[in-house]
Amino acid sequence: MERNIIIRHNGEELTASIHYPAADRAGTGRCKNRVPLAVICHGFVGSRIGVDRIFVKAARELAQDGYMVIRFDYAGCGESSGNYGSEDMESMIGQTRAVLDYGISSADVDPQRVTLIGHSLGGAVALLTGVRDRRVKNLVLWSAVGYPFNDIVKIVGREAFDRSVKSGVADYAGYSFTPVYFNSLAAFQPFQEAGKFSGDVLVIHGTSDDVIPVDYAFLYQKLFWTRPEGRCDKEIIFQGDHTFSSGPAQEQVLKRTRDWMNQQEHLQEEWQNWMI
Repeated sequence: MERNIIIRHNGEELTASIHYPAADRAGTGRCKNRVPLAVICHGFVGSRIGVDRIFVKAARELAQDGYMVIRFDYAGCGESSGNYGSEDMESMIGQTRAVLDYGISSADVDPQRVTLIGHSLGGAVALLTGVRDRRVKNLVLWSAVGYPFNDIVKIVGREAFDRSVKSGVADYAGYSFTPVYFNSLAAFQPFQEAGKFSGDVLVIHGTSDDVIPVDYAFLYQKLFWTRPEGRCDKEIIFQGDHTFSSGPAQEQVLKRTRDWMNQQEHLQEEWQNWMI
């Protein structure tokens, strides 16, 4: 079952879609029938649907596996209120935490089994959120941004950034970007903060990504492996582009994500049985 809701945050209305878990998982007796939660964070000027509906497909597949899944539009994107180009990274982290608040407040959700799935800039936001919010236990990063300012300015073009600084606003793809937005990107360094996240991570990237270099996946994995706790797995998708828009690439990213998350569930269950 799926339904659309509104989550309010700092005066804005964030439109979200909730996918309820398949009923059979709820009867397995795990954690008093509570289910794991997954929240999907879309990328730069994206939406909760995703290119080629990848977020919809991911949410439906994970719901079949017994997860409650929430995918949402950041303020000013998709169907949410607000002006995306006037927001900043701190706001996006706050919005993500507001969605976590909503999901974890559900009586059916196990607060010890929470995963953030982030694509592109949403991957960086997911990581930064996980560092600040200990309720996040696992991260799945798809084509994750590593240097927010450089990566996003490369996308919009240096002229758009200069125009924003000079006149206070610049148009890109119908969005109005302010210096506040760009300055906030420069204030965050996901690579430097990666070591502060203590949970498990899956990094996925395509070899044909011409937006965010596939090299980032290798650097992320190296940084995550230097932590005293938490493991990191990596999946490199041959000829996968930034949005995994070919059929085989999309199937591969969805399958790997699903298998990895279910493996995490299995490990969690084994740990709980051991504790008992």
